[in-house]
Amino acid sequence: MYYQSTWDFHLGRCMEKNFEVLLEIWEEIRTFFFELTNFILKSLHISFLKLEERKGIVVTALYRKRGKLSRTLSHSGMAAIAALGVMLAPLIAQEFPGKSVNPWSISAAPSVLSASTDDLGIDTQISNKVRDSIIDYQVQSGDTVKSIADKFNVSEDTIRWENSLSKDKIKVDQTLKILPVAGIAHTVVKGDTIYSIAKKYDANVQAIVDFPFNTFTDDETFELAIGQTIIVPEGVMPAVSASPRPRQMTPNAGTVTASGQFVWPTQGVITQRFSWYHPGLDVANPSLPSTVAADSGRVIYAGWDTSGYGNMVLIDHGNGFKTRYAHLSQMMVIPGQTIARGQSIGRVGNTGRSTGPHLHFEIYLNGVRVNPLNYLK
Repeated sequence: MYYQSTWDFHLGRCMEKNFEVLLEIWEEIRTFFFELTNFILKSLHISFLKLEERKGIVVTALYRKRGKLSRTLSHSGMAAIAALGVMLAPLIAQEFPGKSVNPWSISAAPSVLSASTDDLGIDTQISNKVRDSIIDYQVQSGDTVKSIADKFNVSEDTIRWENSLSKDKIKVDQTLKILPVAGIAHTVVKGDTIYSIAKKYDANVQAIVDFPFNTFTDDETFELAIGQTIIVPEGVMPAVSASPRPRQMTPNAGTVTASGQFVWPTQGVITQRFSWYHPGLDVANPSLPSTVAADSGRVIYAGWDTSGYGNMVLIDHGNGFKTRYAHLSQMMVIPGQTIARGQSIGRVGNTGRSTGPHLHFEIYLNGVRVNPLNYLK
């Protein structure tokens, strides 16, 4: 009994000591992880502060050089995108069904279009592209003033006046100035206006404004800059035109054409005809007469046009034809209204991009503007 009590006592003491040891170990482990956590957090905080500091330095440098590095950065970005495209191209190509071809393995051997060495001669081909300026042309063997005029679709007088030719004498390799349209090229001097220039060359002032490659320092007043070159379509030299040229008068408004398709929309003087840069007919009349519908139809637009037509009426005739009436001083119809041939739709005016009272009249056939004089004769 005595030995049993002693054994229990020593066992209890050992257990107490072991429990104390475990508690000490647990405290050390907890202390270790606590300190480790603090260390990691402090390290991350310091790294973050250093990153912010360095980022601040970079941002400050970029701010001081704002705009100076934009080209470098944009070029680097484009180079990176191009490199990425080169790397991904084979992978993308393989994704197409039946088209798993490596684009970099395709042969790039050049094809021979012609191996002929025969001398076929030299022929100058004139571009059909609309010309926006005066060009130089070198005279070739067999050229005449008439053949050159036909080649560039201008009048013979246009070539004579621009190059001060007398008796149509030209020689091979001579350089001639060719205008984009028939007429006169005028260099602006002090005091010139579009009105004085038009009067000098017996031309229509509206044609000068409508020529798309004539520019103005003020599009509202059509002010010109000294020294600039203005193209005067259909202009003639003052010495040639001693008296004003006769102008074609239209029949009375409502007069039926010979074909019976359209009636004349108004009465006045034809001041500008259909051309590539002026897809309509201008009829001027300072008395502002009535404008009538050229054929029956339905009004699809009646109002102000911001592109330069001013007060404008557009009529759909339901047979592929549409007609436009622009620069009106007054409109007497509304959209959706049905109109009879010869019915008044407004009055001639001077609204929009206009230099004087006139009607700008256009005919559309299947969406394409055609020459009104082919239907109004």
